[in-house]
Amino acid sequence: MDNSLITKKLEQAKEYLAELRELCAKETGEILSNSYFFHTSERLLQLIVDTCVDINIHLIREKTGKVPDDLQSTFVALGEIGILDMPFALRIAPVVGLRNRIVHRYDTLDRKTFIETLKKEVSDFDKYLQDIRVIIV
Repeated sequence: MDNSLITKKLEQAKEYLAELRELCAKETGEILSNSYFFHTSERLLQLIVDTCVDINIHLIREKTGKVPDDLQSTFVALGEIGILDMPFALRIAPVVGLRNRIVHRYDTLDRKTFIETLKKEVSDFDKYLQDIRVIIV
């Protein structure tokens, strides 16, 4: 396992998460009324999810030699191999779908729901980073 690669990715995600926390500290209305704040929150979520998926793929490839066909399943696969606990893996996995909706504009995103959900669930990324950091120590 390439611990230096994982450590670098964890640090990137930590930096993105710190920026996202700054935005999440603002009132929902302030974020919604400022397109810079709103689009920055979308982009930061995308960067965090992409970084987590990169970590997932690396760990899964190291442990099993093969990677799931879809990105959402990478979180579940980490649960299956014991890196994440399965209930948490199942809870965080759908963030990939949200990332895809943002990036590809599959359908209209309810902005208020997005921001409120992001504020409520941003701590899931803290748990993810902590769980991954434990295995590389």
